[in-house]
Amino acid sequence: MSKFVRKKATGDEIEKRIVIIDPDKCKPNSAAYAYLKRHSKACNKGGCIQVEKKTVVVSEHACPTCVNRAKQCPGDAVSVVKLPSNLETDTTHRYGPNSFKIHGLPHPRPGCVLGLLGTNGIGKSTALKILSGTLKPNLGNFVTPAEWQDIVTYYRGSDLQNYFTRVLENQLKVAVKPQLDAAFQRRLRGKKVKDMIKSRDERNKMNEICASLDLTHLLERDVGKLSGGELQRFVVACTLVKDADVYMFDEATSFLDVKQRLQVTEAIRALCDKTMWEGGEEDAMSKYVVVVEHDLAILDYMSDFVQCLYGCPGAYGVVTKRSNVRNGINQFLAGYIEQENMRFRNHALTFKVAATDFFVNDDVAGELEDGKQAAATEGKLGTIRYPAMSKTYSTVAKGENVPDSKPGTSFTLNIEAGDFRDGEVIALMGENGCGKTTFMELLAGNTKDQRGKESTIGTNANNVSSDTANPSLASLGVSYKTQNNNPKHRKFEGTVRDLLEETINSSLCDRLFRLLVVRALQVEELEDLKVSSLSGGEMQRLAITICLGTPASVYLIDEPSAGLDCEQRVIAAKVMKRWIVNHMGKTCFLVEHDFVMATAMADRVIVYEGTPGVECTATAPRSVNEGFNNFLKRLDVTFRRDPINFRPRINKKNSRKDQEQKEKGCYFLFDDDGEDD
Repeated sequence: MSKFVRKKATGDEIEKRIVIIDPDKCKPNSAAYAYLKRHSKACNKGGCIQVEKKTVVVSEHACPTCVNRAKQCPGDAVSVVKLPSNLETDTTHRYGPNSFKIHGLPHPRPGCVLGLLGTNGIGKSTALKILSGTLKPNLGNFVTPAEWQDIVTYYRGSDLQNYFTRVLENQLKVAVKPQLDAAFQRRLRGKKVKDMIKSRDERNKMNEICASLDLTHLLERDVGKLSGGELQRFVVACTLVKDADVYMFDEATSFLDVKQRLQVTEAIRALCDKTMWEGGEEDAMSKYVVVVEHDLAILDYMSDFVQCLYGCPGAYGVVTKRSNVRNGINQFLAGYIEQENMRFRNHALTFKVAATDFFVNDDVAGELEDGKQAAATEGKLGTIRYPAMSKTYSTVAKGENVPDSKPGTSFTLNIEAGDFRDGEVIALMGENGCGKTTFMELLAGNTKDQRGKESTIGTNANNVSSDTANPSLASLGVSYKTQNNNPKHRKFEGTVRDLLEETINSSLCDRLFRLLVVRALQVEELEDLKVSSLSGGEMQRLAITICLGTPASVYLIDEPSAGLDCEQRVIAAKVMKRWIVNHMGKTCFLVEHDFVMATAMADRVIVYEGTPGVECTATAPRSVNEGFNNFLKRLDVTFRRDPINFRPRINKKNSRKDQEQKEKGCYFLFDDDGEDD
């Protein structure tokens, strides 16, 4: 009989706590290492804390005295995490002593798309590695790992029994779309997009998939020179052209705009479409598709079922049972898994937004003419107008002769005259290549012309007087979080605390700032880490903190959701709006492709029209209702709000509700009490 038996845990059998050691904070010659080594011989029982050469181990069955000593380890190198008492199954996999472990696994169903929802560091990538066969689960025993036959027996009676049986017999071919990083692109430098996709085209659908993902014009491009969004679509295409039994996509929509996210979603869902396979419905119903996605609107639209993961990031993760998409996402946002009677968060996440319109009073509107407009009493700016502007970038190398009629040799951004006032967030909505970042650079005064002595942004605008040669907002006080964050921060040699003290030391003395921003974004946990060692999501939270901590009248924030998980995105949106609008009463210009995050923050919207990469126009700010409807009409997609937590949901194409909203011209429904069929 196998020693690996799947059973329900009782109060006596389950581990009540797990001790996690951060190896980066507990290296030899560190204060934490010296502390633990000193106390390793202090216990009469012995073995509670063991330090041998470079290895430090704290027993999870240690005596209370040693546990308290471990908690007091300098630099928070050791954390003791309490485990929930209602885990239904034993551990699926554990990396080692004082390391992360995962309970349960996703249960993919053939012919359906299974979505995985959870925070960063909770075990989603570990689950994908196990399902792909690259990581054999040890069922919690990392000393004598389980064999595949034991694993199959362990999951007897569930969908995973047949799945792992086919893995054991090499009957499943797996195609995995990994997360993107800088090293991934460096390995592909010098290789053409066309050659890379063609070498993987086992379905003979290269041209069709490239057209659906808008990659046709990039086929002759070097992979190493692709932008973030282009690289993402390229990797998705390389996965889709393979003839596999299991398709896995780990964050397939990062760096993409709303239109491109919908294109990727349709392409992934087509894997379960019988018309896309030679064998018809039989082939389609045999394909497993698993996706990890942090954009809740896209995850909702893409998935047939959802499984959530909760726990303590870096310590343990628990996979919930499979449920329908709406209930699964709503329970995750509520922080309560009803099926398991488990509350893993003490507050619910909601997206209720008041769609208020307001009209500018011309009598009191200020004109941004000389950049020296006086502020109102108590630092209030009132209503500020900015003039019509235009900016042209040439995409032709210097000295190269290209006919003026050739498209794509230059890009022109036209900006309609507009206005903004204190206490509002203006969202910029448009596709990639429309000039959203260019607009932000113009407002910040960061363009080459603005930094020089020549006439700048508005030289082509007929309604700009000679006094408006530099109509940026720099003189009003601007705090700008750039799209890729500040490269100087990444090169900073000190710790996070050193960087915060160097950049926003005055704000750190504000008790409200530390409470509403630093603690809410969990930056306090990063203060002892080297800035160069931070992950993408940690760097993003640090950049947002520095931006909010910089005193300014106008805050320019470009793609703050990049690198953040679904929960962190909601929290970041609430933090930014609460601090900028509610607390300080200032103005924020926001560029964001996550529609859920944009709707949670926006008070007005600037919509981009035109041809990306050629010529686009940024309209004047308009109401949320008008702006979202105009933007979604261009994409031919309708949204509704969930009646429970008010999160935006995409209507299925040509469904009853989709057709009804299009007939009424209401592409974004603010109040909804019905379900999409």
